Amino acid sequence: MSAFIRFSQFIQKTFALWVILFAAIAMYQPSLFTWLLPFIPFILGIIMFGMGMTMTLNDFKEVLRYPKAVWIGVFAHFLIMPLVAYALCKIFALPQEIAIGVLLVGCCPSGTASNVITYMAKGNTPLSVACSCVSTCIAPILTPAIFYLLASEWIQIDALSMFSSILQVVLVPIILGLIVRTIFKSKIDYYLQVMPIISVVAIVSIVAAIIGGNKAQILSSGALILMVVILHNGFGYLFGYWAGRLFKLSYADNKAIAIEVGMQNSGLGVALAAVHFAASPITAVPSAIFSLWHNISGPALATYWASKQKK
Repeated sequence: MSAFIRFSQFIQKTFALWVILFAAIAMYQPSLFTWLLPFIPFILGIIMFGMGMTMTLNDFKEVLRYPKAVWIGVFAHFLIMPLVAYALCKIFALPQEIAIGVLLVGCCPSGTASNVITYMAKGNTPLSVACSCVSTCIAPILTPAIFYLLASEWIQIDALSMFSSILQVVLVPIILGLIVRTIFKSKIDYYLQVMPIISVVAIVSIVAAIIGGNKAQILSSGALILMVVILHNGFGYLFGYWAGRLFKLSYADNKAIAIEVGMQNSGLGVALAAVHFAASPITAVPSAIFSLWHNISGPALATYWASKQKK
């Protein structure tokens, strides 16, 4: 089992490389992955179920330990990322389909990998977990509401339908996972060791499917989308960090909030785009590229902060 654990840790540490590798394969041979497109919501549900199984009720108790920091992190996340997305859409005069995709990923809750990245950065990991739990739980309300406010000028939005989708692919699987963990307790720990690999495979599959299914659009607009995604992610880290500093939080707290704000649940963005904007497949591309990019920028930022702390 120790060999399997080492293999699992290796897969997690090289996550970004796997995303890049399979994204490249998808561009070269799209048919290997495009058959996965109809199953993206189900795949995301598996990821969320696994996330729920890694949670305990103690994670939610951290909200009581860091109430100020948690709500600063959650509020900053749902304020900064949507507004930065909106500003970028306006500044670059993005085409409607791409603008909707950028706004969609900007309105999603924090990313599933943010807790690991915060740990690597030597930030306040319990705070990161608490922020992720809260932002994910309130996402069924805030994500469609904020998206409706910002994206309505581009397209008619069915906020209630999006609310239902987020419940189905995020909140319900997480609650089921949490229930399973609560019932079986330590018995489930043995099986949890395989969940990181399942999550990596699932996220890589989602990214590859979207990139393979939008090869032509990526070749024509990929550079623009990548530039917007890099700026979106970077401003998220920057403004998230300064949000913590503005309220005089600790250095470890600031790092946690920066990562929570900058890293999105881009898999949810892909799933929502696939369900609600199927007529415009390129709408899912900003979320897919965001997933690719923040799994490169996140570890890079964590490595910088960790090395800085050692010095």
